[in-house]
This record gives sequence, C-alpha cells and structure tokens, in this order.
Amino acid sequence: MNTDQFSGKWKQMQGAAKQQWGKLTDDDLEVIAGKRDTLVGKLQERYGIAKEDAQKKADEWLKSYKTANEHAHHATTK
Repeated sequence: MNTDQFSGKWKQMQGAAKQQWGKLTDDDLEVIAGKRDTLVGKLQERYGIAKEDAQKKADEWLKSYKTANEHAHHATTK
C-alpha cells in the first residue's frame, strides 16, 4: 500500500484509525480521507506533537495495518 495515498482502503481503515488515535473525531477521519499528509496534520493538531513525530507514528501505523491485513488475507486464503 502506498503510504502517501491509501484512500481506496480508507473506509475499512477508519475504525482501526479511531482505535489507534481516540482523539481523532469522525469529522477528522472524513477530512483525512486516506491522505497521509492530512493524517499527519491531524495527529499534530490533536496530540500536540511535532511533524516528524506525527509522520513516524503515521508511517508505523500504516505499516502495521498493512502487515496485519496481509496476515489476515493469507489466513483466509489457505
């Protein structure tokens, strides 16, 4: 999954994002709409963290989400 644009999967990812970052509102999730830079900006805004920290957290979450989904997909296709 391209970490810059994951809008095709965003509808499925919103619940996981809400679990990961409880301070994000439903409106925030709609505005993010699968755009990494917007996610980073909202993390900065809601959590008061530096851009670099927000980027790192977003990238780590995207990577872990992708890995978890790949494992789930492999388990269901076996």
